[in-house]
Amino acid sequence: MLEVSRFWRDPALPFVEARVVGDGRQVCHAFHSHESFSLGVITGGRSTYVSGNQQFEVAAGSTVLINPGVIHACNPVSGLPWSYIMLFIDTPWLASVGFTWPSQRYSAAPGLYQQVLSVCATLFDPDAAEREQGLISMLCDLPSFLDHEPAPEAALNPRLEAAAAFIRAHRSDPLTLQDIATACGLSRAYLIRAFGKRFGLTPHGYLLDQRVQLARSHLRHGQSIAEAAQHAGFADQSHLQRAFKRHLAATPGHYR
Repeated sequence: MLEVSRFWRDPALPFVEARVVGDGRQVCHAFHSHESFSLGVITGGRSTYVSGNQQFEVAAGSTVLINPGVIHACNPVSGLPWSYIMLFIDTPWLASVGFTWPSQRYSAAPGLYQQVLSVCATLFDPDAAEREQGLISMLCDLPSFLDHEPAPEAALNPRLEAAAAFIRAHRSDPLTLQDIATACGLSRAYLIRAFGKRFGLTPHGYLLDQRVQLARSHLRHGQSIAEAAQHAGFADQSHLQRAFKRHLAATPGHYR
């Protein structure tokens, strides 16, 4: 029987974690984001990958790249089996090694796929030498596998960006839609309509996603589920359970 899902962490490498999914049909995500840079390989089957306003069908041998804060989801194609490995790499550590965010969100380059697999195998082996250096080398090689022309970016609305920044800064507070609208100087009706087009989530959905990310960080650093729920602004532990499962396709207990 395939292992459905497993998280990997190592105290010796606190800046990176991984998730190995053997049966992606049982791991379905709502639209969500990560505070980390995410790099994943499809190891079997096919799935639909939606990132921002782009959609791809990715198959075994593909690599997906997800910058911090980008709303995305990756789910099975009509219930077909698929599997993957995903790395989540902390942004402060990436900044310390001079990494810059790629504009490309997907690659079919066989060389990149094989290099990511090799790095994962090394990371998961506690006896392997120079695990951090192997990860750095892969990140340094990444641009050689990607397109050199950056994708065109849509013009940004400063008030919508301010709304998102306000939510991020106050995600553990009991925010209302009016609080957000007042902070960015927009009407509630316009905020709901325009925010969804810009970020792929309603303001409430974005707030919930930010709280899940915060709870994930607390869990990763050893807090109990009840503590993480309280510190991330959830009404109670059951509310965190439901949101965490919907956004990350895992229970807080499984992740912890």
